[in-house]
Amino acid sequence: MTVPSPPTTKSASARPTPAVIAIVGRPNVGKSALFNRFVGKRQALVEEIAGTTRDRSYGEVSWREARLRFVDTGGIDPRAEEGYPELIRGQVEQAVAEAALLLFVVDARDGIVPADEEIADLLRRAGKPIFVLANKVDNESRRQDAVQFFELGFGEPIAVSAQHASGISEVLDRAVELLPTSPEQPLIATPRVAIVGRPNVGKSMLVNAILGEDRVIVSPVAGTTRDAIDTSFEFRDRTLVLVDTAGLRRPGKVGAGLEHHAALRARHALDRADVAVVVFDAKEGMTAQDIHVLGLAIRSRTALIVAANKWDLMADMPRTEFEQDVRRRLRFAPWAIFTIVSARERVGMVPLLEAALAACDEREKRIETGPLNAVIRRAVAERPMPLVRNQQPKLLYVTQASVSPPTFIFFVNDASLVHFSYRRYLENVLRQHYGFEGVGLKLNYRSRKKQK
Repeated sequence: MTVPSPPTTKSASARPTPAVIAIVGRPNVGKSALFNRFVGKRQALVEEIAGTTRDRSYGEVSWREARLRFVDTGGIDPRAEEGYPELIRGQVEQAVAEAALLLFVVDARDGIVPADEEIADLLRRAGKPIFVLANKVDNESRRQDAVQFFELGFGEPIAVSAQHASGISEVLDRAVELLPTSPEQPLIATPRVAIVGRPNVGKSMLVNAILGEDRVIVSPVAGTTRDAIDTSFEFRDRTLVLVDTAGLRRPGKVGAGLEHHAALRARHALDRADVAVVVFDAKEGMTAQDIHVLGLAIRSRTALIVAANKWDLMADMPRTEFEQDVRRRLRFAPWAIFTIVSARERVGMVPLLEAALAACDEREKRIETGPLNAVIRRAVAERPMPLVRNQQPKLLYVTQASVSPPTFIFFVNDASLVHFSYRRYLENVLRQHYGFEGVGLKLNYRSRKKQK
């Protein structure tokens, strides 16, 4: 079978591309903690467990009127031949290939270990400028110990401490002096599309299929993805940020430690997203866990796309019958966009991205107050507001307060008199007249203040 080509995407190029700086080293030397210091926020997941970082994580920083782009990588195990360490090594190799500068992180407490020497040999072959960062230099004694890393052959090591943020400015100064940098420019907000779902439904494979590269590690083992991984790309001449996330489960099913933190990062990524693509396994059908993830997306007020993945395993299922069954399960969110994809065969990527762009546009839609009130008054005349506790609710007027998500404020004589079923009716009226496909609406009801 011929594998279809991925949609045409490319790295975001609206602004000059900043120089890439890759942070590399063996596991558990503090690479992610340093990455967070450089970018000025807790973006990368940090745990005292080797192998916490598996995928590449990018972050930009402005320093001395220049822009730099850091990439955090997983720990290199030089002797690994299979499993996660080998997959991580592939991610590191891609980061090294695109980097203009390598930050080789070592542990000042441990001194030079055989793994450091083997990694030094690997990095030397890359032919890139290399700074050795002796991390965990938390006192003067450790600062003296850092001198031993001269033996690695990359010049004077820079003593740093991710815990105390010491040495960070020196590294940035030296990077700016060495690298051709892009001038600092105002950041342009770009829509964020979060790929979410329960574990092992194919989220990471879907991300790779959209981007046309092995951007994140894919494995049949549930829980492979641990952090929220952002990737900027362009589609239809528009820039988007694609976010791969760890699998989401019900709180009672989430373990402690890494799984707990990974779930928190996924929830945070969902809260910051403009569009949530909730992926489920078409072969298994929509489960209670999938419904739980959909509920999280709805509460986050994102636009919502429901994607049935692994359609290549459903050759005997009529598409229309399958979609009808899914729509029955989505009765609580009939406005959601539904699409069918196969990440393995890269089928359905273009319709999925087109739906994401359309949902972003719908989320920014603004309705003028005059026509909006005319539509709502006509709807109220056709179906008057019912009595509640023998009192007559009265709608005064409505206005759109904001976008992203579209927020409407209904001014009434007494908000407590508007029944939830009538609120649903008015929401349906808005959707019938103005679309808002795939977008959750926020409807607020306010009581008129009584005049003295």
